[in-house]
Amino acid sequence: MTQTTTDRPAGRASGAVVPVLAFAGIVVAVMQTLLVPVIKDLPQLLDTAPSNATWVLTSTLLSGAVATPIMGRLGDLYGKRRMLILSLAVMVVGALVSALTSDLLLMIAGRTLQGFAMGAIPLGIGLMRDMLPREKLGSAMALMSSSIGVGGGLALPAAALVAQHSDWHALYYGAAGLGVLAIALTLLVVPESPMRAKGSFDLPGALGLSAGLVLFLLPITKGSDWGWASGTTLGLFAASALVLVLWGVMELRLKAPLVDLRTTARPAVLFTNLASIMVGVSFYVVSLVLPQLLQLPTSTGYGLGQSMVVAGLLVAPLGLTMMFTAPVYARLSAKYGPKFTLILGLLIIAIGYGAGLGLMSAAWQSLVISVLLGAGIGLAYSSLPALIVGAVPASETGAANGLNTLMRSIGTSVSSAVIGMVLANTANNVGGVEIPTMHGFRVSFLIATGAVAVGLLLALFLPGSRSSNKPQLRAGSEEDAALERAEQVLRGFQGRVLGADGSPVARAKVTLIDRRGRQAGATLSAEDGSYALIVPAQGSYVVAARATGHGPLASSATHAGDERPIDLDLSLPGETVSA
Repeated sequence: MTQTTTDRPAGRASGAVVPVLAFAGIVVAVMQTLLVPVIKDLPQLLDTAPSNATWVLTSTLLSGAVATPIMGRLGDLYGKRRMLILSLAVMVVGALVSALTSDLLLMIAGRTLQGFAMGAIPLGIGLMRDMLPREKLGSAMALMSSSIGVGGGLALPAAALVAQHSDWHALYYGAAGLGVLAIALTLLVVPESPMRAKGSFDLPGALGLSAGLVLFLLPITKGSDWGWASGTTLGLFAASALVLVLWGVMELRLKAPLVDLRTTARPAVLFTNLASIMVGVSFYVVSLVLPQLLQLPTSTGYGLGQSMVVAGLLVAPLGLTMMFTAPVYARLSAKYGPKFTLILGLLIIAIGYGAGLGLMSAAWQSLVISVLLGAGIGLAYSSLPALIVGAVPASETGAANGLNTLMRSIGTSVSSAVIGMVLANTANNVGGVEIPTMHGFRVSFLIATGAVAVGLLLALFLPGSRSSNKPQLRAGSEEDAALERAEQVLRGFQGRVLGADGSPVARAKVTLIDRRGRQAGATLSAEDGSYALIVPAQGSYVVAARATGHGPLASSATHAGDERPIDLDLSLPGETVSA
């Protein structure tokens, strides 16, 4: 049996771990919004057509969508801290490539590498899940999620300030510096998780997913140039469908797939993931439209004539409001459940985009739209992890949340490609420069409104939250509440991990192995030695435990299928010497 190894014991995790991981999340957000202040100028800066310039943004989102499951799986296999550092290092290399070029293809290559920073999000959440006691996990995950909003909110005005007063390539040097700082802090503060998955990396799955998404997004951005009914456009769409279908069939047949598609079989997971795509689409539309509208000169008849910095400040509340809605979300979700907060968030987004269709004539109106959309997106995004965690067994939460993150990333990638295409094809040519039109902005908002309407319809099909007779957990720990609800309806083992002298053993790895020898679940014991494992079905299992300074233990246990957890204490033998 493969032994679990660790670079540092998880018990050495300090209080600075969560802020450092959240800072990595801020760096990711900076990567996504870095070029938003100069988006209208990209065709001139890169001497290319607007439809080609769109790929400077889309490539980052696309590589982020692919990197999310890839880095998550590599982290499970080889260490989450190690892969977090690798994803940030690839981002730094990409930023330096982009900083040194104005060539379109090299810029797209650099931006593609920068997208790998997205892997930091599932890796950071995974590290928190492995290291933190359960009572702190909910607030930590909320902080990690809100870091996306904080980063986006801070990046817009900061990037605008740099681009307005310096060469725009300086944005990439600043991003590289942030990446290096994040790597240094991770090396100094974050310990490696001892948790390791068995199996191998699914390279064909990674290549298949990448190829399918590229084949899908390429004709979206270039369809107007090639012709929507042309053989090239239709052929690429057909090739994308074929590749993704074959990829899905292959993933379902693998024991250790890149993306565990089996989790989508549950209606709650399926409809949450489909709604996540719609939320992802709506999130990116406003970031693409408002900065351009604000910066266009008033001589166009509809532009608001603001500087880059002012435009960044007016759009910044989009991200900051996402952060401030977290406490509101916690209270609402604790009382009404995450389905209610998802529907409420989507309704607020719909109101924001609906109002935006008529509020495009003054700068202050953009501020109102940003606040409304930030509040709605914050509520919707906060609801998604809790809905997923509450719908799957504890042993599947990692794979299920990874798939959900992928769905959101696909939504933002599609949004970037579609809105870029719409704005490019509705633009006016003025003196050889393509200028976006008010018609293009309104069509973009209509597309976002339509996506939200579809998301609302999907959310209505979600099962309602389960009632609980247990005391309500603290507001602010919805993920914990979801776990608590899951434990009420799923069977499992619970108990304490004890040393040879009867003292509790903290941070012991406890693994559940089914009768086929496959890992069915894993956890770390709490400070008092307590642990809990969910079983996927009744039957015979082996519960194995190991910890530094103690010998390993494997205990056979059978679960009859009733809902009450079975008490099983695990007494580890004395210290042994590992080979």
